[in-house]
Amino acid sequence: MRHNSVGYIVGFAAAICVVCSLLVSASATFLKERQLTNARLDKQKKVLAVSGLIETRAKVAAEEVDRLFDDHITARIVNLETGEDAPEGEFDLATYDQARALKDPALSRAVDRNPAKVRRVPTHGLVYEVRDESDELTMLVIPVEGMGLWGTLYGFVALGTDSTTIRGLTFYKHKETPGLGAEVDNPSWIAKWPGRKAFDENWVPQIQVIKGAAGPAADDPYRVDGLSGATLTSNGVTNLLQFWLDVDGFGPFLANFRAGGSGA
Repeated sequence: MRHNSVGYIVGFAAAICVVCSLLVSASATFLKERQLTNARLDKQKKVLAVSGLIETRAKVAAEEVDRLFDDHITARIVNLETGEDAPEGEFDLATYDQARALKDPALSRAVDRNPAKVRRVPTHGLVYEVRDESDELTMLVIPVEGMGLWGTLYGFVALGTDSTTIRGLTFYKHKETPGLGAEVDNPSWIAKWPGRKAFDENWVPQIQVIKGAAGPAADDPYRVDGLSGATLTSNGVTNLLQFWLDVDGFGPFLANFRAGGSGA
């Protein structure tokens, strides 16, 4: 067959496409386990960071992350509507994926329109208990998510055992603008959160990111400095926190926890 014939060109192009697709498929398969491991480690690091067990941007070996997580963090799965723990054996803690559950109609439900633009919530959510060296409960970490300017922000908020004092806030995935909304990752802004209060005296979520500067936590407990030039991202953080702390999120669990019920 002549090298400049139509048949040769089409056959050659098809062969190249087949070879490339096989290489891409093989690479994706080979790297999938590593990608899943890295994603798991990143979330664990964020939980440890929001709990104050490691520095936010510290480089920590995977083995140390696993050790700290195993020593100090206990995951539990709770029913978001009732706030109660899922029956033993209903879910596998090692494999339960809250994000994946959101995509399964059998494991999630639709919610009314809300400022955080959350459309569905899982029927069951992950809560992380943080314990000290004496195995005493020191805080609770809950996942939060909601729309920022360009996409969904995914993070964690840590609450003290009074279930209202914020001990930390961090985000592990977002699409915000570098230098503006992406400042949600800035350690100096993250440092403004500890000591703030999530709820008022009636247990209504009040925490908010304002435009401008807030006062010290002791004098201005429900407000945090806004992100300069990123009003929509700031509003997004307010909205997602108030959503997940309220009745459609982890509000029922926190109410049970305060009452000393099954959430305790």
